[in-house]
Amino acid sequence: MAATPDICIRGAGIVGRTLALLLARARLQVALVAAPARSDAVPDVRAYALNAAARQLLERVRCWPEPRAATPVLAMEVFGDRQGAVRFSADTQAVAALNWIVDVPTLERQLREAVAYQADIELVGEPVPAPLTVVCEGRASRTRDELGVDFETTRYPQQAIATRLDCERAHQQVARQWFTPEGDILALLPLDGPQGHQVAVVWSVREERLPELLALDDAAFAARLFEASGGVLGALHMNSPRAHWPLLLAHATRWVGRMPGRPQQSFALAGDAAHAMHPLAGQGLNVGLGDVAELARVLTQRENWRSPGEMKLLRRYERARQADWLRMSLATDALQQLFGRPEAGAAALRNWGMSLFDVSGPLKSRVTRLAMGTA
Repeated sequence: MAATPDICIRGAGIVGRTLALLLARARLQVALVAAPARSDAVPDVRAYALNAAARQLLERVRCWPEPRAATPVLAMEVFGDRQGAVRFSADTQAVAALNWIVDVPTLERQLREAVAYQADIELVGEPVPAPLTVVCEGRASRTRDELGVDFETTRYPQQAIATRLDCERAHQQVARQWFTPEGDILALLPLDGPQGHQVAVVWSVREERLPELLALDDAAFAARLFEASGGVLGALHMNSPRAHWPLLLAHATRWVGRMPGRPQQSFALAGDAAHAMHPLAGQGLNVGLGDVAELARVLTQRENWRSPGEMKLLRRYERARQADWLRMSLATDALQQLFGRPEAGAAALRNWGMSLFDVSGPLKSRVTRLAMGTA
């Protein structure tokens, strides 16, 4: 690799490694800052709902997981707290799947292996000077703070609990979600392939309930999930630890800029370093990979005489991605606020709205295709 790379990427998660692979394909020299693996790391129970646009992006870098690690979702069922319901179907949309539930450890392993075989990517332990630094460190990014970029944050009065379950009944490739009268949101996402009996759990609960739920043993916690889901998948058994994290709506006040004290070098933020939203719509990583696709497009299609750090290029990226994030974040925040209101009138209105939306025809189809990344 050249003494000075074209781009330094800080953060070697899914967003950072995918970006590195896309840029290397265009013969850009990339330094990827990767922390050493921790020997005391706890099992990763995360699973992401990835849409068609995200799948196409990962297929471009040959990192789409094998079928058992990327379960196609043929239907989605969303239940309100007073009989309201919305159902989505891949058949109705004339597509193979609405989205895919992807095992995070498998995807991360494939990205690590792909990076290891790419000659134009150099793994480094510390940041190195480059015309452009891309920050992909996640919502707790230290680099963003060092750059003096504010991260405007609104905390939701909820925490997410994630785990995995073995189920008595097959999931039948259906993703299910419940909004409860207490303001909690439970999602059961199909795992382990089309015939699987395993689901990923994302349970957004009020903060005051978190200590009680974490204190339950596995059998008692599974019993709570059985009750919350109405026993739709039969008996439930925990097969992984529980992870939890606070939920928030946040965005960086600037997504691009000049490096302090280095006017010839620039930075750009991508993924959770630039934004965060409620997981109820499962769009967080889809938006982050949208950042990757747009930034890679802007950089690889630039004229040869332009530096990767030219602000005119980076402003194009910022405008495009802020608009997409704003649309999705406003939608998820509105849903969270609507279902967080305990008043009887609000409950009646939101459930009436769900039932009306379910038969709305073109509007429902349009919203579905936006979520699928095909609109």
